[in-house]
Amino acid sequence: MIPDNMLKFYIDGAWVEPATANRLGVENPATEEIVAEVALGSAADVDRAVAAARAAFPGWCETPPAARIAVLKRLLDVYNARYEDFAQVMSLEMGAPIEWARAAQAWAGQVHLEAAIRAAEEMEWETMRGTTRIVHEGIGVCGLITPWNWPMNQIVCKVAPALAAGSAMVLKPSEIAPLSGVLFAEICHEAGVPKGVFNLVNGTGAEVGAYLSAHPGVDMMSFTGSTRAGAAVAAAAAPSIKRVAQELGGKSPNIILPSADLAAAVAGGVEGCFGNTGQSCDAPTRMLVPRARHGEALALAREAAGAVVVGDPRDPETTMGPLVSGVHFEKVQRLIQAGIDEGATLVCGGPGRPAGLNRGWFVQPTIFGDVTNDMTVAREEIFGPVLSIMPYDDLDEAVEIANDTVYGLAAFVSGAPEEARAVARRLRAGTVNLNYPEWDTFAPFGGYKQSGNGREYADWGIRDFCEVKGIVGWG
Repeated sequence: MIPDNMLKFYIDGAWVEPATANRLGVENPATEEIVAEVALGSAADVDRAVAAARAAFPGWCETPPAARIAVLKRLLDVYNARYEDFAQVMSLEMGAPIEWARAAQAWAGQVHLEAAIRAAEEMEWETMRGTTRIVHEGIGVCGLITPWNWPMNQIVCKVAPALAAGSAMVLKPSEIAPLSGVLFAEICHEAGVPKGVFNLVNGTGAEVGAYLSAHPGVDMMSFTGSTRAGAAVAAAAAPSIKRVAQELGGKSPNIILPSADLAAAVAGGVEGCFGNTGQSCDAPTRMLVPRARHGEALALAREAAGAVVVGDPRDPETTMGPLVSGVHFEKVQRLIQAGIDEGATLVCGGPGRPAGLNRGWFVQPTIFGDVTNDMTVAREEIFGPVLSIMPYDDLDEAVEIANDTVYGLAAFVSGAPEEARAVARRLRAGTVNLNYPEWDTFAPFGGYKQSGNGREYADWGIRDFCEVKGIVGWG
C-alpha cells in the first residue's frame, strides 16, 4: 500500500535522491502509529525541480492542445487503474473511512481529470477580436502547494488544468499526508507526462513552501490551505511579481429559510458539516434557522448527529474517522471548550474522545445551539465536526449574519427555489449551494474576501494557469 518512492523526489522525469537526509514520520491518525517516512526537501531540491520545469516549459507550451489532452487521457486511464490504491492510501494517511475514501476522496481526483479533459477539448485556445489574435498559452512554471484534507481533489484540480494550459510545475503536497502525492507522481510517470513538466518535492511549508513561493524561476503560485499560510505565500511571492492563486479558509453559512423542509434541511446541514470529519474548507458550519423553530432545529440536529458512526476507518460501517493529527486534535478541543465557556448551548458531543476510543485523534461530533456571531465557534474556522446553530428573526438579519465574516468561500441556502435564488444573490461567497445540490466540477470554485482569489475547476482552472496574449494587427 505504501508507495515505493517515499524517500525520493520526482524531478525531470526520474526518481532522484534528495539533497539532504531529512525525513519525517507519516502517522496513521486512527492509531497514532508511524506507518512510513517521507523525505523532506531543501532549497537545493527546489532549485533542481524549478530548473527542470523551466527547461521543459517551452516545448510543452508549444505542444498542440490535442497532444496535451492525450496525455491527460492517459493519466486518467492510469488513475482509474490505481483507483483503489488511492482510496487505501488516503484512508491510511488522513483517516478517511474507507467507503468515503472510495466514494469521495479518490472519486474527486477522477472527476477533476474528466472535467479538465472536457474543458480543454471545448476551450477556444485562439480567437479573433477584430484584427487582433487572442491567444491563451501556458503561464510558465507553476508552484503548487496542496493540503492534507482533500489530497487528490486539490492535487488534480491544480495539476490537470496546468497540464492542459501548457504550463510546467513543481508540486509540494502536504507533508502530513504525502502518500497519495507520491502515488500521483508515480502515475504521472507511468502515463508518460514529458520529463520536467511535472515535478514533485516533498517538504515543510516553512522551508520548501516558502522557498518555492519566493523563487524567481516560478511564474505562478497556486496555494490551498489556511488564510494565515496563504498570506505568507503571497508575501513571499510579491517581490518577483508572480501570479498568486489562493483557495483559503471558510466559515460557510447555511441559511434555512422558513419555506424549507426543516427536517430535511437540518439533516442535510449536519451531514455537510460532519463529512470528512469536518475537515473541509467549504463545510456549512454556521446553520441559521428561524428563531421560532430554533428548539426544533436543535432536536433534529441532535438526532442526525446520533446516526454518525465514529470509529476505525477500515470498517465499512464507519462514517466518521479521526482528525488528521494530534496538533489538530488539540486545536479542535480548545475551540469546543471555547464554545462551552462562552455560553453556547451544548446540544451533543463536547470535549474528549467518543466513548470506547482511547487512541487515535477521534473527536465527538459536536453541535452548539444559541450561538451568536460574536462567539469564537461562530467566527473561527474550526476544521472539525463542530456545528453552530444560530437563530434569526427575519431574512435581512439572516443575510447580515451570513455575510458578517472575514471569509467568503461558500454558502448554503435551503428553501423554495425562487426565494433561495434571491437570497443567493445577496451572499458574499464564491459558491452558493441551493438545496444541497450535487458536486459540480464545472462550477467555479474559489472565495471572496480572506477566502482567496482565483477560481479552480475545469475551464476556470485552465484559464488561471494561462497568460493571454494579444497579437495586434494579425488580421
